[in-house]
Formats: sequence, C-alpha cells, structure tokens
Amino acid sequence: GSDAIGGVMSFTTLTPQLAQRDSTVVSGSAVGRWSSANGEFTGHLDVQVGRRKWAMLTSITHSDFGDLRMGRHGPDDYLRPTFVKRQDTLDMVMHNDDPLVQRPSAYAQTNLMQKFRLRPAKGWELQYGLHYSTTGDYARYDRHLRTRNGLPRSARWDYGPQVWMMNTLAVMHTDTTVMYDRLTVRAAHQLFRESRIDRNLNSPLQTTTAEQVDAYSLNIDLSRQLGHRHQLLYGAEAVFNDVVSTGSQTDIITGEQLPAPARYPRSDWTSLGAYLSYIFKANERVTVRAGARYNHFLLNARFDTSAFPLPFDEARLNSGALTGSLGTLWRPTRNWAIGLSLATGFRAPNVDDLGKVFDSEPGAVIVPNPDLQAEYAYSAELGIARMLGRWLRVDMTAYVTYLDNALVRRNFALNGHDSILYAGQLSRVQAVQNTAHALVYGIQAGLEVKLPKGLGMTGRFNWQRGTEETDDGSISALRHAGPWFGSAHLTYMNRIVRIDLYLIGTGAVTHVNLALEERNKPELYALDPDGNPHSPAWYTLNLKAAVEVHRSVTISGGIENITDQRYRPYSSGIAAAGLNFMLAATVNFK
Repeated sequence: GSDAIGGVMSFTTLTPQLAQRDSTVVSGSAVGRWSSANGEFTGHLDVQVGRRKWAMLTSITHSDFGDLRMGRHGPDDYLRPTFVKRQDTLDMVMHNDDPLVQRPSAYAQTNLMQKFRLRPAKGWELQYGLHYSTTGDYARYDRHLRTRNGLPRSARWDYGPQVWMMNTLAVMHTDTTVMYDRLTVRAAHQLFRESRIDRNLNSPLQTTTAEQVDAYSLNIDLSRQLGHRHQLLYGAEAVFNDVVSTGSQTDIITGEQLPAPARYPRSDWTSLGAYLSYIFKANERVTVRAGARYNHFLLNARFDTSAFPLPFDEARLNSGALTGSLGTLWRPTRNWAIGLSLATGFRAPNVDDLGKVFDSEPGAVIVPNPDLQAEYAYSAELGIARMLGRWLRVDMTAYVTYLDNALVRRNFALNGHDSILYAGQLSRVQAVQNTAHALVYGIQAGLEVKLPKGLGMTGRFNWQRGTEETDDGSISALRHAGPWFGSAHLTYMNRIVRIDLYLIGTGAVTHVNLALEERNKPELYALDPDGNPHSPAWYTLNLKAAVEVHRSVTISGGIENITDQRYRPYSSGIAAAGLNFMLAATVNFK
C-alpha cells in the first residue's frame, strides 16, 4: 500500500443497486441499538432508489454515548474516584459517587452519506459519493487521569467538534483494449477539522489549537488479463495535503485572547506514486505474484518562530523510495495450501512526525525535527493451511519485519537545551527521530471446526514480539507490539437463529517488558507489587444472538463481559466496558 509499510485497511460502504427491470426499486433498512455500559442509543436509516441505468442511496446514523462504566473485578488503579467540575468561577474536584463510571467520556457522533451511480452506456459506470461525519465536544479521558501534587492536572482537556467530509468521483470502464480490461479513475477531496482545548486546574488561561487539512487525491488503476495464466495490474497515484494550524490562549475570566503556539507548522505534503503488479498462474497448483512501486514525496513546512523559539523557520523533504514484493501460493493437494511472501515497504515522514509541538507525557514536550527521513521495512511471511476432511481447517503463519530508520520518539535538544518551560512546567525536550532499527516477529494460528446440527467452533491466536534499539545501543521493547491475543467461539446457526458464545483474552506485559516510553505513563497502567506500571492479563466471556422474527425483521442482543472484568487493553487510555447488555432491531424493506 501507499506509504503504509506494506499494510492496508480497506473499508467498503454501501453501494446503490441498479434495478434488473424497467421498474423503479425502492429499498433500505433501519436499525436501532441500545447498550447499557455507556447508555448508548444509536439510530440508523438508509434508503436507496434504483433504476436500470441509475441509482441513489442516502444514509444517516446518529449515536449518543454516555460515560463508560468499567467492570467490578480488577485492579483498583483503574478506578475513577474524583473528577473536575467547573462551578461558577471555581474548579471543583468532585467526589465520584460511582468510581466505576469514567467521567468524562461521553460523546455523540453523526454520519451522513449520499451516493449516486450511473451507467450511461455499455461498459461505462460513474459513481459519486459524499461522506460527512462530525462529533460533539468530547474529553480526552487519559489526560484527565494525570495528576500534579496529588490533584488533577487538567480542569479541561477536550477535543472540539471533529469534522470529516469527503467528495469522491469514480469513473469505471470495462472493455477489452490493448491497455486494459478494466479501468478505474478516482478523484477525491477530503476535509478534516479538529481542535484541542486544555486548561490546567485553577488556571484562567485556556489554550486552543485548531487544525484543518485539505487532502486531494487522484488514482488511476488498470488491469489486463493476458490469456488464462497472466494478469497485469498497474496504475498511479497523486496525493496533496494542505495543512493549516493555529493556536490561541484565552483568559476565561476576562475574555482576553493572546496568540499561542500552533500544534503544526503551515505545511503542504505531496506524494506521487506508480505501481506494477504481475500475477502468473503456473498451473492449477502454483500461483506467483510480483509487484513493484515507486513513491516520491515532498514536504514543505513553515514554522512561526514568534510563538515558539525554534532555531529554524522552515523544513523541506524531497525523497523517493522503490519497494517491491514477491509471493507464491502452492497447493500440493486439494487440502493443502502453502504461501510464502517477501516484501519491502516504507513510510515517509508526514507533518505530524516532523512538525508537531505537544506535551506527550508529564514532564516531556515534543518539538519539531526537520532532519527526519523515511523509514523502511523488510518483511517475510510463511503460511500453511490444511483441510482435514470437510469438518476441520487449521492454519498457521509466521512473520517477521525489520524496520530500518524507524521513526520513534527520543530525547532531543532545542537551542542547546535538553529541557524547556512548556505550559508552565519544566519539560524534557523530545522529538521524533530515525533510530537504528526495530524488529517485529510472531505467529498467528487458527482453527475452524464444523460440527453437526449447525454447531461450529473457531479459535484464533496471535503472538508477537517487538524490539527497538535505544540511544545507548541497548535493546528495548517496541511500544506498538502488543501482548499475545486469542479468541475462541462456539456457534450455532440455523435458518432463523444465530448464537455465538465466545471468550477473548490477552497476556500480560510486565514492567520489565514494558516499552521505555510507556513506563512514564503510570496513569494508563496498573501497579505491580513493587509499585511499577504494568499491563495485566485479562479475559472476557460473551454471548450474542440474533433471531429473524420475520423475513424483514431481525432482533439481536448480547451480554458482553459476563463476569464483569475490570481491564484496560494494552496502551489504551481508557478502561474497557464492564458487564454490558445490548439490544438491537433491524428492519429491511423493499
């Protein structure tokens, strides 16, 4: 994938459906959902109208979430005994009458989507989509957990309304030509708006940083089948990001406003890429796939040194990377599949990596680093899958990735100083830097069993380990490599009923194996008997079911975390939901 160190997540939303006959087809669905752990109420409605040559679809979803309630059984370190409330002109540290409720963590969100689909002639299709999503103000809960001199550090630490909007137009042509069998041209514009609002306890000064990003992209993708054994896929991509960031400080008592450092410099970021992929079916048992991609990226950043004393006022990056992949899938028999792949990848520094200014943890401040370079990945993967009759399937994959010039946060110096005064606190200067290397390796395994009378069993297990080289040359745990994780499901399914009883769990991360930068965030972790932060193991037992009460009406519900465990996923800023009852109804109409 583009700039993703070899990984891609692909999300597909609803597509308007064309009618098969000359009559107009109207269809859609409505969903209502409630859950107890956070008092969630979600409503959704989508309606589509289809004709033979055109179709349209409208979708709206709104969710309200209250403060999230954690489980009863687990570390007391996760409890929320107090919270801050503004009363008249005073910040009051209030007693939380239910320390299981994580105040403040409530928020609301609305998603809108409008799509049009047109087939003007044989082999041609046009699709237009408008996506719009927004939230209300909501607290960054982990920042509310930080303390200073035994009291909450922040009276307010919120995100303002976040807005994402995308307009996209795609033109597709299917025909056998010299250049392609299928051509897709997709142009898009995305708008991102967000803000951060924070104020220290008992301070009248409130700091706000606001960001807006306009992202423009153009993708051209072509595929060409060459006989029965060869296929070519190739294309190009151009992406341009325009980043505007502002900062201000307001005296909430007098209303006076003053300038403050922006989170990001005024920046533009460009990525230009082209790729070629070749698929070769040697025979019915062997398939080979090879690919190459070249990306060139440019970044221009202009810093406002009047608000923050930087020793430079601009930074520029201009570089490129050639990456490739080679993989094969071998089926020695109908019941065996063996896959091997080798690949390289890269990620170019973006504006967030190079130019942001923010307090990452108590006593530390991140500053810009204009000398960043791209990080490169080299990976290998071997997978084996085996069918045992018609009732059992097992698979296992081993993988390893070596990351060179890895972008990680390290101690830094600004104007010759290793510490500066930031937000009223003497803070250690840090910056994102290219370290020597990082390594991630692991295994994942799966089991699927088909039992009689609609019963089934599945299990998944993933273990990984990550290490990185530190400043002094020693090896430390890599923050982004989590502990082992597994799940086991017992399912039942017939024509109208689906039931899933499942267990999920993860291993512990001891203090010794905790990444160095995570050890400085004790508010996120439980304390071991020696008083050191660590991430305990946890599990949940869950039951979900769905019943088709009518061919157009389905009622579903469930109980999550039946044993009411109190846990926090590794490196998360908020404890997960405790015992949670859910109920939903879906109505389809046509």
